[in-house]
Amino acid sequence: MPKFLIEVPHQATRAGCIRAIEVFLRTGSHFLTHADWGCSDGEHKAWIVIDVESKDAARNIVPPELRKDARIVALSTFTVAQLELMKTHPS
Repeated sequence: MPKFLIEVPHQATRAGCIRAIEVFLRTGSHFLTHADWGCSDGEHKAWIVIDVESKDAARNIVPPELRKDARIVALSTFTVAQLELMKTHPS
């Protein structure tokens, strides 16, 4: 199943942090209640890594009021064999 990184930014204020955390916790979603946050290091974003069928499915996990600013990134891993193939067959 495809893996995605969901990144949800919020306002870089104490009130912005509180609001975003409350929205996540209020959903009751296991994924959202286990998000990782960067606020204490000055990076006002939440991150979730999730296995779902599509980018749209990943986006739909984000609460509607935060969805428009969310960034969804498809993740992958590479093997040594894939690296060698990439080096010998440039696109």
